[in-house]
Amino acid sequence: MYTQLKHELYKLNHRKLPWIIITLMLFFMIIIGLAMGRTYSNLLVMTCYDSSTIIMLILVIVGSTIFSMEFQYGTIIPLIYRSSSRSAVFFAKFITLFLYDFVLHIAAMILTVLLNIVPIINAPVFWAAIYKYHQPLVVNMFMNTGVDLITSTLIISLICLTSCLINSNTVVIAINALIIFMGSDLSSSLLLAHVGPSSIVRWNPFNMLNLTTQYYNYATYHVTSMLSNAQLLTGTLCYTVVFLLLAYWAFSRKNF
Repeated sequence: MYTQLKHELYKLNHRKLPWIIITLMLFFMIIIGLAMGRTYSNLLVMTCYDSSTIIMLILVIVGSTIFSMEFQYGTIIPLIYRSSSRSAVFFAKFITLFLYDFVLHIAAMILTVLLNIVPIINAPVFWAAIYKYHQPLVVNMFMNTGVDLITSTLIISLICLTSCLINSNTVVIAINALIIFMGSDLSSSLLLAHVGPSSIVRWNPFNMLNLTTQYYNYATYHVTSMLSNAQLLTGTLCYTVVFLLLAYWAFSRKNF
């Protein structure tokens, strides 16, 4: 699998889109900073200017080129023939997307620091100030980034699954974008509609998308999710494994 991973990383590194699109993340972060104002300086720093959503959207766009576009145009076929196994191809693509996700989160933190060196759109912050969970602000930023990395890995597993089930790049992007923007609201609707016991319905996969937002705004989102941070974390990890295994199952049985 090392050879396949090296090949996937090489392809990702030599594509212009994955790196140019990071400028979109910077633009989004600046817009969020301007929209929220200087009153929420600490919260903006903790959440890296609410970069979670844009990172997920970037993963959907780039991830679709890694998976579904290769299915759509048949370029996956020579990869499988040259590889020792389908599992090597699949997990090389998954690891590549995860590493790109990690890079995006590091970039978001770096951009956050840069935006606060000269606080034009944000009020100056004291990085050692105690903020959420009785932790320094800088620790809050690292912890929130780690939590969001787990949430975005759930999205990656969904990208893998939908890409292995649907060959159309456009459809894969549309479905996952809808999940990102509407998943949390859909979970809330299911709980409010009382379609089943809330103790069971609250464990639906869409509810796990609340993990990051609940971590930095527990009082508001705990009422909506009906789960604790630890429960959301457990559910997110479990669903990530389940979706990833289903994606591999679909990939291994896919006809090319």
